[in-house]
Amino acid sequence: MSEQFGNRKVNRVYREGMHEGKSSEFPVSYEDLRETAHEAMDDTARAYIHGGAGAEETFRKEQDFSEWRIVPRMLQGVADRDLTTEVMGQEIDYPAMVTPLGVQSLVHDDAELATAAACDELNVPFILSSLSSTPMEEVAEELGDTPKWFQFYWSSDEDIARSFLNRAEDAGYDAIVVTVDAPTLGWRERLIERGYYPFLDGEGVANYFSDPEFRSQLDDPPEEDPQAAVDHFLDIFGDSSLTWDDLEFVFENTDLPVLIKGVLHPEDARLAVEHGADGVGVSTHGGRQVDGSITAIEALPDIVDEVGDEATITFDSGIRRGSDMYKALALGADACLIGRPFIYGLALGGQAGVHHVLENLIADFDLTMGLAGRDSVSKVNRDSLRHEDDL
Repeated sequence: MSEQFGNRKVNRVYREGMHEGKSSEFPVSYEDLRETAHEAMDDTARAYIHGGAGAEETFRKEQDFSEWRIVPRMLQGVADRDLTTEVMGQEIDYPAMVTPLGVQSLVHDDAELATAAACDELNVPFILSSLSSTPMEEVAEELGDTPKWFQFYWSSDEDIARSFLNRAEDAGYDAIVVTVDAPTLGWRERLIERGYYPFLDGEGVANYFSDPEFRSQLDDPPEEDPQAAVDHFLDIFGDSSLTWDDLEFVFENTDLPVLIKGVLHPEDARLAVEHGADGVGVSTHGGRQVDGSITAIEALPDIVDEVGDEATITFDSGIRRGSDMYKALALGADACLIGRPFIYGLALGGQAGVHHVLENLIADFDLTMGLAGRDSVSKVNRDSLRHEDDL
């Protein structure tokens, strides 16, 4: 009988600790990880990564999954546990993916390449942000055969938008993630207080500066006149005039499956599916857009009830531990997107730090699933939980 992911992880840790005197190179608990990573970051990076919108009410509340309680079952024969799941027609090894998080150069020089290398080691799917510090082609090469999706921020310039979709498909990405919850900037007090917006420094714009269509619209290449290139980026980034009918543009310009990310209302989930989406991403953008909004875990059950049988459902915003993943999957998500935990690992140790965080989360989830009496992700369902109102 093969040793399970979680058992293998903890057994190795205990053996190394007891017999070799080794302890973890990086903090294990999320709280310690965050605190240590914050110490390693400068003020601007910390403000960009940590901060939510407004008073950060949604950012704080979205991390609380306690209204849902796991109901463990005993003697269920969980020695062999299947962690695989299917997303957008593609089987993945674990129900965990790295969420699109931009400007990773703020916390580590190797940026997205370090994250991609860690994902490749573990075969954890990586969703690359349009606002990455590394061109999409380089990240795709680093990932190799590891599943990879490209997050699409819709440019107001159709030629640039089309070029991004074509480049992602040509580079070998497996799906397109259209983020719809950021038609304009959120009110992020930590950044506004500092007057800091990283893109004005030319951070996080590698996909634009390397894009042939974007470059063709400049008088001089970004290498010669970076300020003019930044100004053009600001002119064409985002389009708050978009409606559901505009999704036709995406489907006309890619053959890849498409997931609509940033949905919190079941009627929007229905509209996404009716307009051709293969998946729906339930997300508050990490609490960075609408302060005081419903949290992702509060929104998830109704969205699953509306379209869960018709589309892949991804969940992000608030995942910190394996038990959080378990609850989101039990409520109907097909996969969980990991955000701030992995970026804190990147800040502390580059590739090794990201690997540490992802491995721990998967191990924690695997053990939680087994201890709850489920031997496969497919059996983690709503019967696995009770809401506090029903206790």
